[in-house]
Amino acid sequence: MKARTLKKDKVNIVTMGCSKNLVDSEVLLTQLRGNGINASHESGTDDNNIIIINTCGFIDNAKQESIDTILQYVEAKEQGLVDKVYVTGCLSQRYKDDLEKEIPQVDAFFGTRDLPAILKKFKADYKHELVGERLLTHSSHYAYMKISEGCDRPCSFCAIPIMRGGHISRPIEELVKEAQHKAAGGTKELLLIAQDSTYYGLDIYKKRNLAELMRRLSDVEGIDWIRLHYAYPTGFPMDVIEVMKERDNICNYLDIPLQHGSSDVLKAMRRGTTREKQESLIHNIRDILPDIAIRTTLIAGHPGEGEKEYQEMVDFVERMKFERLGVFTYSHEESTHAYTMEDNIPQEVKQERANNLMEIQEQISYDLNQEKIGKSFKVLIDKKEGGHFVGRTEYDSVEVDNEVLIDASKFYCRVGDFVNVKVTDATEFDLYATVEE
Repeated sequence: MKARTLKKDKVNIVTMGCSKNLVDSEVLLTQLRGNGINASHESGTDDNNIIIINTCGFIDNAKQESIDTILQYVEAKEQGLVDKVYVTGCLSQRYKDDLEKEIPQVDAFFGTRDLPAILKKFKADYKHELVGERLLTHSSHYAYMKISEGCDRPCSFCAIPIMRGGHISRPIEELVKEAQHKAAGGTKELLLIAQDSTYYGLDIYKKRNLAELMRRLSDVEGIDWIRLHYAYPTGFPMDVIEVMKERDNICNYLDIPLQHGSSDVLKAMRRGTTREKQESLIHNIRDILPDIAIRTTLIAGHPGEGEKEYQEMVDFVERMKFERLGVFTYSHEESTHAYTMEDNIPQEVKQERANNLMEIQEQISYDLNQEKIGKSFKVLIDKKEGGHFVGRTEYDSVEVDNEVLIDASKFYCRVGDFVNVKVTDATEFDLYATVEE
């Protein structure tokens, strides 16, 4: 009788949600491959027999997308196209019991800090020697670096502490080692991310130590750009701006989610600050570093936001003229403090308010971009798309900010290289440029 040959497992990791989830998927991919397991990230082929879905559980749309993805692969399992479906990440951490009841076809659910348990399913070990090493799931010229996990903030609307737990900083030495490894692999830009990056170090160094971390990362040879995301405004450590000013390879860029422009709503949000304090902080930052691009995010429709409070946010946006702005509509999340408040603003009103804010921002962005025409910038080329090479200045982060478009029929650029360009035209969110010799 002919012996049956066992087909070797092929694992596909599917990532939903934010860049922090992407980092978790990259760490999992690195550990699986380090254990000799054939694993890929969103492989695009249909010959994977084990699927790991890294879910998002933050707002309604993201939760629905994660659930739809789970159901899609569960159906594939029932059709015999895949053997096993594992689910991890924020949705799984937050709703594990409900999900196990509702979707029993999933082979196992894991939380956000269950990497060793996932590896155990593959009879694999957590390899400590791989700490600091990470296989990137995108072009290697930039890399997200998660400097801490979890959050201790009590924001009313946010379920992150429920899903990610309390704040835990990663030691500076570990992060420097990761940066050195990335630089050796061709990474030129590090994007520092966390749930709350300005809290960095309080747990392990008993002080806010973000400025020191940025100095140490800035010393790593081969890293041309360091970009800071998700800086919480309350208790903001101003020495971070001083470091940006003194170090050429730290981008003049700050992602600082302010969430609202009304003191009353900020109080309801439990943000620990006021509109006046936020305005003062932004003015102080711009006084020290006038050449800075500030990105912020706002929430439209939080409980307690009447017409008066909304108008205060409109005035705030018009006055502050943020270089970059994103607006979300409020999502009523179970187990959060805001869930005890009445979610009495209709969704269409929330959306209308968000759209109006973005229209105001479009004009601000257009005016600021017009000022760039005729000026020269250093640009990092991310990709070639259609008839253009697409890059970014130091004032723009990956996927969320403005892009620089260079006519590929006239100029050749290599993805991952820096080029000097001159801006010839501009729209609300794009700059058109020619390469300077």
